[in-house]
Amino acid sequence: MYTTLLVRYGEISLKGNNRPYFEDKLLANMRRALAGLPPRQMRKTFGRIFVDLHNDLEAVSQRLRQVFGIVSMSPVVTAPLEMAAIQQAALAVLADSPGATFKVQTQRPNKRFPLTSPLVNQELGAYLLSHSPGRRVDVHHPDCYVHVEIRDEGAYIYTRTIPGPGGLPVGVTGRGLLLISGGIDSPVAGYMGLKRGLELTALHFYSFPFTSERSKEKVIDLCRVLAGYGGSFSLIIAPFTEIQKAIRQHCPEEFYVTIMRRMMFRIAQAAAEQEGALALLTGESLGQVASQTLPSMAVINRVVDLPVLRPLVAWDKSEIIEVSRRIGTYDISIRPYEDCCTLFVPRHPATKPSLVRVEAAEENLPVAALVAECLGNLEILTVEPEAVHSV
Repeated sequence: MYTTLLVRYGEISLKGNNRPYFEDKLLANMRRALAGLPPRQMRKTFGRIFVDLHNDLEAVSQRLRQVFGIVSMSPVVTAPLEMAAIQQAALAVLADSPGATFKVQTQRPNKRFPLTSPLVNQELGAYLLSHSPGRRVDVHHPDCYVHVEIRDEGAYIYTRTIPGPGGLPVGVTGRGLLLISGGIDSPVAGYMGLKRGLELTALHFYSFPFTSERSKEKVIDLCRVLAGYGGSFSLIIAPFTEIQKAIRQHCPEEFYVTIMRRMMFRIAQAAAEQEGALALLTGESLGQVASQTLPSMAVINRVVDLPVLRPLVAWDKSEIIEVSRRIGTYDISIRPYEDCCTLFVPRHPATKPSLVRVEAAEENLPVAALVAECLGNLEILTVEPEAVHSV
């Protein structure tokens, strides 16, 4: 019965002269998400995209639920711009919907249609009531709404609305480099970056033999989940063992984490410039650990010129965990394989490091040589999406 999926977008419609660019990017991302399914036509109009269905509503809607920029979707029955045809279509849609009560709601972008929205509501409601034994109208708290959209090319009737992820289409706001560990926070930060239209390149610091091959596999699996939302992307594996050894040998213990993060940021900025990324993206939450206090962030930021985006900065841990469960990264993140950060936490890390003292502590480090050696031994992987995850 449902031959078309009506797809709604929200924020994109406010983009003025840039709206066609955002719409075209959304269409391209939708086509990417539906790759492997039968080819189909997609048509766009203001505020709506129509996708042909081939008896594959569940497969199509499940994939499109992971496409940022989509606010919601509805499987619709189409009808000519004639009241009798609209009535028959609405009767079929109502018969396919649960509940004892209903209400008709009409939108009429096509102002040439002879009946106004209130008149359509009245006539159609009366018709459905008289042809639906056991059903009744409830204008305040109905079990289902029979929606009618009257557009230039025809009428679209539906009762079901499937939520989308919202946000902006991936790729419309540039590229960010995500510093990804194997923990809970950074994949959620990557997800939030994708939601605001960023394309991602990911960077992971790997400290073999202090961390195992399984810790790297965990990060690859996390990136596969993120690729399900934004398409395939590059994962850079940066060898970090020698840098950590040097920090432990030459620097005061209280500054281990601060100096380690400064080294990571230096490497990340160089990698970002190579990848065309315009910002760094981290999973830091203000006050969560010693390196995420405001003084620590300020000292760490001083080694880079690029903006550092922290989407989770004001979130508490329970909020981060809730999103990680919803997007499918939590169970991977809690696998018991440590990353390089957790293995080198000092007993009493500095929570209010001063820039002068940290820079003095770094004087014994061959910073430029260590960064250059790391950048010369990067491993770059292309991560493809995993199986579709239902949000």
